[in-house]
Amino acid sequence: MKIKAVELLSNNLKETANFYNDILDIKTSNRTATEVSFLIGTTQLTFQKSEVIQPNYHLAFDIPNNKLEEAFDWLNQRTTILPVTDDSNFSSFEAWNAKSFYFYDNNENLLELICRFDADNQSPASFDSNALLSVSEIGIVTNDVIATGEKLTSQYDLEYYAKQPKTENFAVIGDEDGLFILVNPDRHWFPTKKKAQSFQTKVRFSIADQRDQQLLTG
Repeated sequence: MKIKAVELLSNNLKETANFYNDILDIKTSNRTATEVSFLIGTTQLTFQKSEVIQPNYHLAFDIPNNKLEEAFDWLNQRTTILPVTDDSNFSSFEAWNAKSFYFYDNNENLLELICRFDADNQSPASFDSNALLSVSEIGIVTNDVIATGEKLTSQYDLEYYAKQPKTENFAVIGDEDGLFILVNPDRHWFPTKKKAQSFQTKVRFSIADQRDQQLLTG
């Protein structure tokens, strides 16, 4: 599953543009009075102006799987990296064969840069913003993870992620290219103590060579 576009809410478009322009070094691709967009790898990320107080989300961006430490050093000079444990800033997902690290944007969206070692995406280039390959994960908060998972898999012809068993409060749908992370509101966004909340989210995605589909949640 490839995540082609993500549309989120923000109540501060100016500061959002500043963060993605200055901290992540990503140019604004479109700007109006009511929205601001950025092309991050192959994914269009758009923030819509909203009066909702501090809407926030979880997103992960894939990076080349030989660039984890280099990506960390690059970003650590630009913003604060969130600790995963007292001894490490990196998370290790053994079942997924992946490693990542986390930080917040200006909206307190929990962002993650992740290396998936089963992906064929190594790069010889020095790490910079061009190495952000795509939005590969989007968090979806729901009161009924199982029911929402069954709806998504049946309505959109998706499958549960083979590397992650589903539970009543956590399920993952998709594949190595793109994942929907389903959680309930009682769960914290790892590795923080912030509880997941549901806000309006639009996602445009495609499966294999099929036409693009759209998901609206929140």
